[in-house]
Amino acid sequence: MLKIVGYVIVTISVFGGFMMSGGMLAALWHPFEIVIIGGAALGIFLIANSMATVKKVLGKIPAIFFGHRFNKAFYLDVLGVLYEILNKSRREGMMAIEADIEEPQESPIFSKYPAILKDAHMTAFICDYLRIMSTGTMAPHELEALFDVEISSLTEELNEPAHALNRIADALPGFGIVAAVLGIVITMSILGEADNALIGEKVGTALVGTFLGILAAYGFVGPFGTAVQHDANEEANTYEAIKMCLVASAQGLPPALAVEFGRKALLPEQRPSFAELETSVKGR
Repeated sequence: MLKIVGYVIVTISVFGGFMMSGGMLAALWHPFEIVIIGGAALGIFLIANSMATVKKVLGKIPAIFFGHRFNKAFYLDVLGVLYEILNKSRREGMMAIEADIEEPQESPIFSKYPAILKDAHMTAFICDYLRIMSTGTMAPHELEALFDVEISSLTEELNEPAHALNRIADALPGFGIVAAVLGIVITMSILGEADNALIGEKVGTALVGTFLGILAAYGFVGPFGTAVQHDANEEANTYEAIKMCLVASAQGLPPALAVEFGRKALLPEQRPSFAELETSVKGR
């Protein structure tokens, strides 16, 4: 919702200020300029990115505007499921959690945390490393090294939608200039045949292209790319917290202390307190 408010403020400030200065909104409505700028931007977006990246960018639209999930409740769920699964393995042995990690959808532990189960990738990530730990053949430092390699590649993948959007934002002012140049070409073609009023209108139309390209880049696409980048950073940080929990457990620390390592790895803004984590775990 905050993102929508921000876009409304941008729109009202720019177009409202234009009207307060005596401008007419109709003077900014030139569909062919939008076709040139928007069509070219869409074209390079499809050229520069894989279909997987295109789908991820489109999937981020509702997530950024309406479904931001990286909050205190989500982090409590992440730490809670890790605590319960590690506590069970400590009390009953690693073999006792085999059914939980092989079929998390059927697990009585994972079923308490639907927000985690909804993220198939994160659920698989947790189960994969618990499966590795259950073999008992990997030293903690080797496990940590494996975590680092996967999280590094995962972070790069998570950042790709933001990079794709930022590339579009960088290109939009250039496409605005392209639209303006084409408008000037049209203007030059009628010199000597049209009066000054028509020539002025054509020049104004050409300048609208530059305006639209810059506004789209810095007022809309660029900020959205930054929001997607923040979302990716928070998701990568969640995986770092999972790593800290499981590595601490592999080093022999009790579950309560292992999840505290994970809690400390979370970004401070939405990090639950020690008391909140304890209350949440006991409540479950």
